[in-house]
Amino acid sequence: MNKPYQEISLLEFQTKYQTEEDCEKRLFDLRWPQGFACPSCGHQEYYHVTKRKLYQCKKCRHQTSLTAGTVMHNTRTSLLLWFWAIYLTSTDKRGFSALSLSKKLGLSYWKAWTMLHKIRHAMKNRDSTYQLTGIVEIDDSFFGSSTKGSSKRGRGTSKTAVIVEASTHGDAVGFAKMTVVDKVDSASIDHLVKASVRVNQPVKTDGLPVYTIVSKSGHNHIQEIVKGKKAHEVLKWTHILISNAKSFIMGTFHRFGKKHLQAYLDEFCYRFNRRKWELQLFDRLVTACVNSQAIYFAELTQ
Repeated sequence: MNKPYQEISLLEFQTKYQTEEDCEKRLFDLRWPQGFACPSCGHQEYYHVTKRKLYQCKKCRHQTSLTAGTVMHNTRTSLLLWFWAIYLTSTDKRGFSALSLSKKLGLSYWKAWTMLHKIRHAMKNRDSTYQLTGIVEIDDSFFGSSTKGSSKRGRGTSKTAVIVEASTHGDAVGFAKMTVVDKVDSASIDHLVKASVRVNQPVKTDGLPVYTIVSKSGHNHIQEIVKGKKAHEVLKWTHILISNAKSFIMGTFHRFGKKHLQAYLDEFCYRFNRRKWELQLFDRLVTACVNSQAIYFAELTQ
């Protein structure tokens, strides 16, 4: 039985992907695993317009490229550089800043920055297809720096609010999600729970009143007041995730604002959720990049 994702080491990656043609072959297989199918009419016969690197349907004459509609849509960067960026991003637990990637691959800062954010976009899209099951821990945290002169801490701070969700099964943690919100209130909690938690799951929170909305969403709400206990004893895994995510972001990116915080959290969660499949991480991520919808530079900077 063939594994759905290929396992590949650094040496194997270097051997397998040496040329643009090597990358093109892999993208073709990922886009059309059963053979070419015209995105317009579904016809399977095509002409290869070699000079323009296009595939033209013999029936309706629609033309498409390997990267059309993917995160690499309209790219002028070689596929070999894309593959290296995806490999480095997926396999380094610390992640890559745009400055580090630009130096590693000899790219301009803004090209590296754009590629990384497009890759994170694919990570976000892939994880958005999953819902949490088991006993789901939910907690809130605050990332970044407070407004200058502010002395408030915790839920009174001016830092960016993040809702953290983790599916747990016995003593083990499964899948994690982290979402930036404008504020920690009932509306935000209700929206996230309905979107990310499968119906009829036990959901565990602390005693903050806004979490009472969970029971109204059809879940078994386990609410435990932290008073007299340490918070990490009540919500063990969300606290571990929060600590690890902050270390990841501050250790790699050093400074960040609310605008791109969600993208960094998406990267952290994507890698965490696949921690058991380290050798498959490149193949999983390049597949996600091919199957993710296109996103443009203007959308990333707005």
